[in-house]
Amino acid sequence: MADERSQAERWVSFAAGIVTPVTLISALLFYFGYVSARSQYEYFGIDVDTIGLSTQDYVMRSPQPLLVPLLVITLLAVAALLVHNAIHPTAIAVRRSTRVIVVALLLGVIGLLTYPLLGQMPYYALVVPVVIGLSSAALAYATYLRSRLEPASRPPRVLIVLLAVVTVTTAFWATATTAQYSGRGLAKSDARNLDRFPVVILDTKEKLALRSPGLEETALQSGKGQTFNYRYRGLRLLVVGENRLFLVPQNWTASNTTVVVPFNDSVRVQFLFENDPP
Repeated sequence: MADERSQAERWVSFAAGIVTPVTLISALLFYFGYVSARSQYEYFGIDVDTIGLSTQDYVMRSPQPLLVPLLVITLLAVAALLVHNAIHPTAIAVRRSTRVIVVALLLGVIGLLTYPLLGQMPYYALVVPVVIGLSSAALAYATYLRSRLEPASRPPRVLIVLLAVVTVTTAFWATATTAQYSGRGLAKSDARNLDRFPVVILDTKEKLALRSPGLEETALQSGKGQTFNYRYRGLRLLVVGENRLFLVPQNWTASNTTVVVPFNDSVRVQFLFENDPP
């Protein structure tokens, strides 16, 4: 009985060791996908929470904003390993490098303190965490080298732990900022290429007060069984939400608005074939 209980405990421990990292990774993928989607649809005047995307939708959107940060972090790690294997530092060189790194870290902290004033500057939200993160990682490495070269001046281990926490935190911040930039870039690309979205012909029972230029409104002839009175052309399907359609004009102007219609029998939606014969 004791052996069976011990084996069951080992299996539970093994399963927990797998589930925890998977849950953490899924949560991170969801978060970065959410940040990117929020920035993307905010450009079209839509709060992403009103769309009703699922957790899977956000996770599927995360590779786009995460591609560049993951590549950069991986390449930096490879470069750091190559440098570590190639250099033979002296105690004097390490002390001099530490001073430079500390100055860079202080500049990053100053940038963090002035963030409320200068945070709207282009790429400021990305430069600050990158400077702090790289400086913290470099300072942790320099501290490690100094402890190897001068055992008598071994720093407390908690210092390296705190620098590692700062590095991970700023990496998270920089990645979230990159996801935000990625979402806005996708939105601008979509706005320049609205012809890539499906063409929608919208029939409604009531007249819509659409003010975006380029939309065509036609009054439908009344007849037996005819319940729709107006037809609108010049719309493209941006995204399908939870029981709602988000439509945008096919020609981008600064006066455009996003049209939100219920996806039920109160409207009739037709999609056009692409003009590309098989």
